Amino acid sequence: MNFEILPSFLAADLGHLADDLLRAEASGADAIHLDIMDPTFVPNMSFGPSIVDFCRKTAPNFYRNVHLMMNRPDLYLEKFANAGAQTIQIHVEADCDLHTELKRIRALGCKAAIVLNPETPVEILTSYLGEIDEALVMTVHPGYGGQSFIADCLPKVTWLRERCPTLDIMIDGGGNAETIPLAAKAGANQFVAGLYLFKQSDMKAAVADLRCRLKA
Repeated sequence: MNFEILPSFLAADLGHLADDLLRAEASGADAIHLDIMDPTFVPNMSFGPSIVDFCRKTAPNFYRNVHLMMNRPDLYLEKFANAGAQTIQIHVEADCDLHTELKRIRALGCKAAIVLNPETPVEILTSYLGEIDEALVMTVHPGYGGQSFIADCLPKVTWLRERCPTLDIMIDGGGNAETIPLAAKAGANQFVAGLYLFKQSDMKAAVADLRCRLKA
């Protein structure tokens, strides 16, 4: 299974978004991760569909992974798909019928993914495993970048990998050169890193270093 590294655009410099997006693409990362927050699901706000469209126009060949931290993602799926989302991730904790919405995401031409917060038992995902292309295990509480990695979430990754040997399993939160290899050992193959990558003067070297650590 291939390892994939995704810089989180939430950590980019708001005054230089185009430059940072192109820097992330040139780093050799596999996709840009776009955190979309409403102020009720999490205590913060971030981007809307326009930022996804911005990424499509600025770096059209850079894959767009869109994480909807929203109570009602079902009201916005078409908007994000039309803006250029290629994977759409929705939370199991969201207030909608997930079976219906996961099918809608695929019908819109996107990969469908489900997300699990740190406090949510992983077993709740059982009925959705046949309907998803990807699962995201949050390793911080969603809402803000720069939080510390919650290692207690890693058994959820292992639970998923044991049941779904070929599923793409992502971790998001506190990703860096020490925690990402731990997540890989647990069974993850996709890794979001925000501040860790964007603070690097040489993001390409940092991505290469992560790949080396994952192969070790």
